[in-house]
Order: sequence, then C-alpha cells, then structure tokens
Amino acid sequence: MDLNFNKNEDHNKLLSSALRQKLVKVMLGGGKSRIEKHHAKGKMTARERIDYLLDTKTKSIEIGAFAGDKMYEEHGGCPSGGVVIKIGYVSGKQCIVVANDATVKAGAWFPITGKKNLRAQEISIENRLPIIYLVDSAGVYLPMQDEIFPDKEHFGRIFRNNAVMSSMGITQISAVMGSCVAGGAYLPIMSDEALIVDKTGSIFLAGSYLVKAAIGESIDNETLGGASTHCEISGVTDYKSKDDKDALDTIKNIFSKIGDYDKAGYNREEPLKPKEDPKELFGILPKSRAEKYDMREIIKRIVDDSLFEEYKKEYGKTILTGYARIDGWAVGIVANQRTLVKTKSGEMQFGGVIYSDSADKATRFIANCNQKKIPLVFLQDVTGFMVGSKSEHGGIIKDGAKMVNAVSNSVVPKFTIIIGNSYGAGNYAMCGKAYDPRLIVAWPSAELAVMSGNSAAKVLLQIEAASLKKQGKEITPEVEKELYDKIKARYDEQVSPYYAASRIWTDAVINPLDTRTWISMGIEAANHAPIEKKFNLGVVQV
Repeated sequence: MDLNFNKNEDHNKLLSSALRQKLVKVMLGGGKSRIEKHHAKGKMTARERIDYLLDTKTKSIEIGAFAGDKMYEEHGGCPSGGVVIKIGYVSGKQCIVVANDATVKAGAWFPITGKKNLRAQEISIENRLPIIYLVDSAGVYLPMQDEIFPDKEHFGRIFRNNAVMSSMGITQISAVMGSCVAGGAYLPIMSDEALIVDKTGSIFLAGSYLVKAAIGESIDNETLGGASTHCEISGVTDYKSKDDKDALDTIKNIFSKIGDYDKAGYNREEPLKPKEDPKELFGILPKSRAEKYDMREIIKRIVDDSLFEEYKKEYGKTILTGYARIDGWAVGIVANQRTLVKTKSGEMQFGGVIYSDSADKATRFIANCNQKKIPLVFLQDVTGFMVGSKSEHGGIIKDGAKMVNAVSNSVVPKFTIIIGNSYGAGNYAMCGKAYDPRLIVAWPSAELAVMSGNSAAKVLLQIEAASLKKQGKEITPEVEKELYDKIKARYDEQVSPYYAASRIWTDAVINPLDTRTWISMGIEAANHAPIEKKFNLGVVQV
C-alpha cells in the first residue's frame, strides 16, 4: 500500500470513529439520570425494549438515529427525535419496530418526531412490512404544536396511515407501555391488536386533570384508562401484560403464528463475501474531494466475490453501470466515476460529472433492470451535470431529463448510498431522497448540497461584498477573507451528512463496512411487496 492509501485510511477511519462516538451519545436518549428514573418505575427504555423484542444473533438496522441532532436546542434537544426505529426480525419475521423514548421529554412529539414516524410507516407501506409500535408518549409537544398538529404531513397523518395500512393487509401490533394520551390514543386502537402493561400503561383522550376541568369529574388516571379498565370494562385493548417483558413476549408469540407473505421474487443465490478486503474501502476513498479514484475498486469491496459485470463499459465513462450480487441478491449498480476519463474521440471528461452519454447509458440500464426485475443500487459521488456551451448544444438538459424520468418511473426497488459528493441536480438523477429510494444512507465522507462549500462560499461572498460596497464600506483582503471563512463555515455545517440525517433527508449515516447489510436487508424488505405497476417512461424527448 502507498503513502496516499495510508493517509486516506487514517482520515476515513477517524470519520468512522467519530460516527461511533456520536451514536454512543445518541443512544443515551434523555441521559443517564432519566434512564435511571425510567428503570425505577419498573420500565425498560425504548432501546432495551427493542433489543429484547428482536431475535438474538440476527442483524438489524436503525432508521433515523441522528434525527433531531442539534435541533430544538432551545427546548433542551430531542435526541433521535424522541423515538427509536429499527428494521429487524421478530420470531423469524422481518418487521419494523417503532418505540417512543420516554426519557426524551416524556416521549412527546416534536416536528421531527412526526416526520420520523411517518418515515417508518412509509417504509412499512412501500415494502408491505409488518410494523410494531411500542407506545410510551405524552403526546404532542405543546410549545411547538403549530408545527406538528394541523398539516397534511403532521400528527394526524399517522392515524390516516394506520387505516390505509390496515386496508392493505399490513400487520400492525401496538403495546401501550406508558402514557398514550389524546389523539395519540388512536394509534394503538387503530392497530390490528393492542396490548397494555398493567399499572404503567394508560390510554385516554383526556387525563384526570383535564376531565376535572372540562366536566368536573374527579377520577384517577388508572381508573380512567389503565390496563384493568381497558381489558375488562371498555374492551379497548386485547391483552393485559404484567410488565414490559411480558408484553414483548406476547408480541413474539403473535408474530410466530403469522403466515408467509407474497413475494416480489427478486433473484437470490447463496451469498458470497467480496474477494477484495472491504476494509480497504477506507484507503481507496480519497481524503481530498478533488482527488480522483476508481469507483470500480469501491464496488469490488461491496459486491459478492468482487464480481461486477459492467454494462457499456467503454461508453459514457463518468457513470458506471453493471450487474452484481450483494449478499446473494441480484442488483443493478449505477455509480458515479470520479476518475478523469478519456473517450474514444480523445476527449477528456471530468470525474464525478454527468455528461450526455453517461446519462443516456444510465437511462438504458435502468430500463433494463426494470425489464428484468432487478433492484437498483445507486452509489453517489456526483458534482452535477456538465455545463458550458458544448454540453448545452449537445442536449445535456434533454439527456439529463431522460435519466431523471427513468429514475422517477422505476418500479423496482431503489437503494441509494451517498459515498462522497451529492450536489445539485446530480443528487436528483442519482436517486436522491425526492426520488423514493426504499432506503437512502450516507457514509461519513458524504456531502449533500446544491454545490460544494468552496463554490457556494465564493458565490455568496460576491453577493455579500457587493451589498457592503453599495453601503459604502471598503472591502479589504482581510475583510474579504473573514467574510469568506464565516460563510464557508456556515455552509460546511449544512453540507455535513449529520445535518442531512438530523432532518431525515437520509435514513442514516453508516460505517462503509455496513453497506452490504443495509442493501441486503432493504431488498429482503422490498421482496415483501410484489410489483404492481409496469415500467413506463412516459413522454421523453429522444
């Protein structure tokens, strides 16, 4: 290995180490003292509940661990959006689990909590994946009710989705393991089956204080809406559990009896590990965003047996397309190539940029994968589409539109891994969040923005400087540098993969070595949902 490889390796391993440290902090939820108070009530934390529920010695992936990161700090913060979501296995069946974290503001719903819960339901709906809700929430966070209560994608959409999912035949099981108040009381009761934990679980539209204020009735919360009330009098809940573990064991028993699901039928063979060492990913990916590398070397360390059957290898070289297997699953890979490449005409093309020929190749390949029912994996390291008179006269907009059209109308499941740059329209064409990837994750080396920090800072600096000059202020080199550094620092924070993950523009920031697990579990989830539409590009200019 050369010196450059070692420098890259050190840099990328430090990024992954920082990721681990951030995750350790996030997993404490509301903090150790609140966890201790939670335990003192005889309750398990959200993460403990999920860990107990999921089958031992099986893999799981967490959705939105960084949701809410550095948001709502004036309200005390909201780690993981106050809810933990994992895809894993219960009694051998793949499912998605949603657990309120009552150590964070008593499990109250912030705006990002609503967005994260809706993302869980979206994953369940797209993949026909059974969903389990572990409810322990004080309801809407009242100081921000205007940002979580009334709109289409707010709190009420959860219950609308409950009804739609039920009509689709998607299994929904709820366990009330703490508070379940007001509108939130509908979630467990709109599920197929509902459990409630004795003495700690409660369900009511209005608590005892509000009942007293509204109608003058004096009653305690346990009598109003505890386990005995709802299991013996109202009939609202179906099972009474003595404690958290008893409730989770009941869910396991229910899941053990669920029948098999209809399958989409994606091709899978016996999984093989990559021949090339995946740990070398850290040394291959450059520390510098300006440095070139061969994406094929990344692919070889992700796919089974390091075999990549390349499609149109000598054409449209700034995008790689081809077939491979990941953990046995057949996949079609669309990947940006950040190496300076030479066309047959002798022209040099910049790496990481989408040219007309690359867009044309990707469009044809995406159509082929839809024809063959092969899931698509997008590996993003893209700075955008090529600009300039030559590209414009050559119809780059038309060819780019064809690629966007193909991505938009694709009916096979899509999975997006943001490895490096994800700028501008390149993010869209390479299946960014707006284009419905079943899962979208970023490596710690990723950046998401309209343009790079350097480019954006230069543009914004020109605007700022012009504004100051109009005010009669002198722009010295020192002032210009100070302005540039200030603008770039602000912009760099916004392009961080953690900034994107905090807003659920991506589902996670992951260690590159976990990429195969995310794609494999994603395709397994997608296999629950047979394709119901035909691939149709619609109207495109040829």
